[in-house]
Amino acid sequence: MKTNEFLSVLNENTTKSLVFEYAPGQLVGANYHITEVKNITIDSVDCGAGKDYWKETIIQLWESPAELGKRDYMIADKALSILNTVDKIKPMEKDVEVKFEYSNSVFHTAQLYVLSHQIKDDQILMHLGVEKTDCKAKETCSVPETAEVAEASCAPGGGCC
Repeated sequence: MKTNEFLSVLNENTTKSLVFEYAPGQLVGANYHITEVKNITIDSVDCGAGKDYWKETIIQLWESPAELGKRDYMIADKALSILNTVDKIKPMEKDVEVKFEYSNSVFHTAQLYVLSHQIKDDQILMHLGVEKTDCKAKETCSVPETAEVAEASCAPGGGCC
């Protein structure tokens, strides 16, 4: 999901609760806050010497220990207010992927993609998920698609990865 698509969902549903599912059936606590918005630029070189460049928006979610047990989720309008304030200070890239950075005591810190979203009753439910790492230079390095063979092909001294 692009940043502008996320903002549109919020704008179209300003009175609904904004709920995040970070893993199947696991919700970010209602005590979450938006603590940081990052404009990220990735300028990389892969293991096959291929260059790549892209931008992302990372929105950090943090659960406040002082508000454990809170039941009411942030309303979309409040999230919009926060994001609009950020945008005035440091304009967000709108046509780039939006990710959510999150962790808790049982879930490692991760940057999560928006897999899908649902508007239901009084909620916007954002289904988040991880994307597995991958070799971008499979053709250059002659790495087969299957994981078992790929691991063997990328062994030390194998000329790749």
